[in-house]
Amino acid sequence: MVNRKELNPESGPRAAYGARLRNLREGRGWSQEDLAARIEYSSQHISAVETGRKPPTLRFSRQADGALGTGGSTETFERQWREIRHGALLEGFPEYVGCEGRAVEIRLYEVGVIPGLLQTPEYAGTLAASDIRRGVVTADQAQERTSVVAERQAALARTPPPLVWAVLDESCLRRTVGEPDVWDAQLARLMEFAELPNTVLQIAEFTMGARRPLSLPLYILTMADRSLMSYAESAQRGHLERDGKSVVPILSAYHQLQAEALHQAASVAMISQLRKGTP
Repeated sequence: MVNRKELNPESGPRAAYGARLRNLREGRGWSQEDLAARIEYSSQHISAVETGRKPPTLRFSRQADGALGTGGSTETFERQWREIRHGALLEGFPEYVGCEGRAVEIRLYEVGVIPGLLQTPEYAGTLAASDIRRGVVTADQAQERTSVVAERQAALARTPPPLVWAVLDESCLRRTVGEPDVWDAQLARLMEFAELPNTVLQIAEFTMGARRPLSLPLYILTMADRSLMSYAESAQRGHLERDGKSVVPILSAYHQLQAEALHQAASVAMISQLRKGTP
């Protein structure tokens, strides 16, 4: 075939996915049109996935597993899709997200940036665009990150919703991100979050100084069986702590942080002042 593109599965997870899709398809003697008829995608779409020009989706992967008979194996296309999707995330974070989606209580402390659970799409997009410009991530990886933010927020809308306590270091509010309208909308989003019946929002002021019991971002989960987990990140990886005995001292430090932070009404008042341009 004159226009056939040679594939190098060693060049990355997406390339490996596409090469495997082609090999299994051709092993059955199917053309791209044959597979397209079986999974309800166009042959052009299949070609784009096979050559890495278009990323696979969860739906596409499940359809491919069904058509190619890989759904009951240990090497499903869905598993490969999840590896691609999580490739832009820190080690340990995908596991944490899965637990967060089932937690009945979520406690978080963030420094320097609005946490993902509270970000507007425009704020998240601005951060992603900055990472792309600095060469930290590719455009595809940035899209994966913003997609995960949206999925995490959607998980909070379940019934009944989890209780969420959010303590933001004052630096989260002093580091403006994006154009004025993006930043104003983000501040408005924080105020809306504080009004929800299942949330508490507090600001840890700079003046807390040495009384601050935590200095790095932290997440603490309480699961339905009342077991505790915590998640913290370094520059290169995340760590999900499942040992409840190890989490108890961290939870105590978080309660101390809450006691020292501004109460919710004062925190919302600070955000409102910032929206008005008052330091």
